[in-house]
Amino acid sequence: MLITDKPHGLFVCHECDALQNISGIKPGNVASCVCCGSTLFKNPKGGLERPLALLIASAIMFLVANVYPVMTINIAGIVQSATLTDSAMIFIQLGNPELAAAVWIPSVLLPGSIIFGLLYVLLSIRFSMGLPYTKPILVLVSRFLPFGMMDVFFLGVLVALVKLVALADVLLGAGFYAFIALILCYAAATASYEPHILWERLERKPRRQKEAVS
Repeated sequence: MLITDKPHGLFVCHECDALQNISGIKPGNVASCVCCGSTLFKNPKGGLERPLALLIASAIMFLVANVYPVMTINIAGIVQSATLTDSAMIFIQLGNPELAAAVWIPSVLLPGSIIFGLLYVLLSIRFSMGLPYTKPILVLVSRFLPFGMMDVFFLGVLVALVKLVALADVLLGAGFYAFIALILCYAAATASYEPHILWERLERKPRRQKEAVS
């Protein structure tokens, strides 16, 4: 949570490049540019506890969705189960690794990296653990965040499911329901995640140590 009685220094607006001094804001409020009115940063309610709880839930659902089958298909007595990763492996078996990568990277690799990367950073900050490489991981997570597209992959699963129902017996597995819960938790976690708060908390400890030394 931001300290509301402490100035946080100078900020540059990403829209108009105006340089301004922003003080801490209360939870639930937004800091806006004095020149153009665009949002500089926000202080969501719940502090770090809300995104941390949502990320823990997302990590659990991610593991379940990648271990247990999303669906089981029965065609003329032939039973085939598939997890999220298996859906991409099918394209490799068909000789199309590029399409497999296009499916697996934005739907499994990037969301998993974002979830566990943010969880690593939040645990380090919330419990003052001082884990190594926290800042580089936060930089990578911020850059990967726009490319996690589990919702798009889920729409593809629904389209395939509608077509398969007419051709075979389809049984939805635990991975399917975990995937739905994962999308909801992931969306809520990324919505409550505010990079400015994490960077402010990361910079606060070195600043205090420098003041103590001086």
